[in-house]
Amino acid sequence: MLYTNLNHIESATDLWQVIHYQENAMIVCGRMGPLCIPVYRIAEELASRYTSVKFFDMEFDNPELDDIHRLTEIRDWKEVPIVLYLINGNVMKATSGIQTSAQIISILDQTFSPSV
Repeated sequence: MLYTNLNHIESATDLWQVIHYQENAMIVCGRMGPLCIPVYRIAEELASRYTSVKFFDMEFDNPELDDIHRLTEIRDWKEVPIVLYLINGNVMKATSGIQTSAQIISILDQTFSPSV
């Protein structure tokens, strides 16, 4: 498990539920390392601003979640964190690597309607 205040995806069942039952979701897939921790913190801070989006984390190296690595949008990506923005289970946008708050806000605004 990752040590964040985000909702955790720890199993294939958890991932399946997010994909099939969450209308709007942002998933940060990574490790507890220097490139990922800032992105987790940004997601934690933005969760209260984007109330129509459910924010999740997921361990990049969890073998039970290996199916996510086969997604067409990220199949050959190796740099973490990988961030997926989903609407009704469809990947609308995917990014990889360290990101700033401004970059993430821009994607959230383009992908989802902010609820402020």
